Order: sequence, then C-alpha cells, then structure tokens
Amino acid sequence: MALFVCPTPIGNLKDITLRVLDVLKNVDAILAEDTRKTRIILNKYSIRTPLISFHSYTRENKFERVVEDLLKGKNFALVSNAGTPGISDPGFNLIKTCIDKGLHLEILPGATSFLPALLLSGFSPDHFIFYGFLPRKKGKRIKIFESFKDFQGPVIYFESPYRVKNFLNELIEGIGDRYVAIVREISKIHEEVIRGKASEILERTKDREVKGEVVIIVGGI
Repeated sequence: MALFVCPTPIGNLKDITLRVLDVLKNVDAILAEDTRKTRIILNKYSIRTPLISFHSYTRENKFERVVEDLLKGKNFALVSNAGTPGISDPGFNLIKTCIDKGLHLEILPGATSFLPALLLSGFSPDHFIFYGFLPRKKGKRIKIFESFKDFQGPVIYFESPYRVKNFLNELIEGIGDRYVAIVREISKIHEEVIRGKASEILERTKDREVKGEVVIIVGGI
C-alpha cells in the first residue's frame, strides 16, 4: 500500500526517469490530472496501466475511495500534467492525507520547471523564493510583490502567458522596474528566455504575444 509521486516531462518526453517508468508499469492504477495528456506518455513507453482521473475538481467521495483503496493495500502512482505533482498542483491534498494516515509515500525525483528557469535566468541561485501562481486580483498581486520588495534573491512565479504583460506592469507599479527573466516552453522546440528590466521586456514584446508555459523570475534588490 503505497502512493508513488511520479514527475513527468515538462516538454521533451525523453525527460522521464527509468524509475518512474518502472513504477508506472507496476502500480495498480495511475492517478492523472489529465488522462489524455498522461496517455501520450504511456503510449510512448507501451505502458498499459489503468488511468484514473484525479484533479482539483475530483469529488470528495472519489477522493475517499482512493484513500480507502490505499489503506486496503493497493499501490497508486500520482502524476500531474507536467513536472512534479504537488507543486502548485491539486495532488498535494492526497500527499498530505497519506502522511496524516501513516500510509507509505514515495516521492520520486524528476522533472520540474522552476529550477531550470532559475538557472536560465542568470540570477544567483544561492537563495531564492518560489511563490508559484499569484492570485487573480490586481491588489492582492501587488501586495505580494511588495512583501518581497527587500528580498535580496530572486523570486520565482508561475504565470499564464495571457497575463505576462499585466504581471510586468503590476510589478513596476508595486516595487519598481526590476530585472526580470521570462522563461517559456522549457525543454521544448521553442524554448526562449527573455531577460531585461520589466519596462524593456514590455517594449520588446509590445507587438507579439508571449505563448506557452511560462515561468517568471524577478531579481532581488
């Protein structure tokens, strides 16, 4: 009876560990945030393990059935759409429940987006803050920027590509024109890093859309 937390590739399907593949082949079922996306990985590696949809909208009774099955001795793998489950991801509730109930839990190492983004940014990685997704309301977002105003290291955020320009404008409004790195499509064909002051990036991207999966790193003071 164990839950195996299995990182999946964030872009290139080759970025999956042999250990993760072995677990995915041998568990009773795979709990997937999006079964369609997970099926792409399983098909590539000829894995036939049953999939169970498991995401932020999963009903409480289904969540409880999964926990009951774990208590009865079943083994499940937990995967997200990309990267390590539990990081800005609905799977954390199941991880915490397993800890609370004393169930066996294994967190496998593997792909994640924010560490490659941090290194690509050029900011010192000696100390940093990972925040994840900001709230949607502008006032709350600016307050969060202000709370890190005096932090000397970089702060890492996840953001929708449709809100990148709002992010930069709100950053300037909240704490000034900081140096920023926007890293998008990590490990994919169109991987790109845009570095510079927030105002410079706004100018350089005024006639284009920023597309794809985005990580934004804001430099410290």
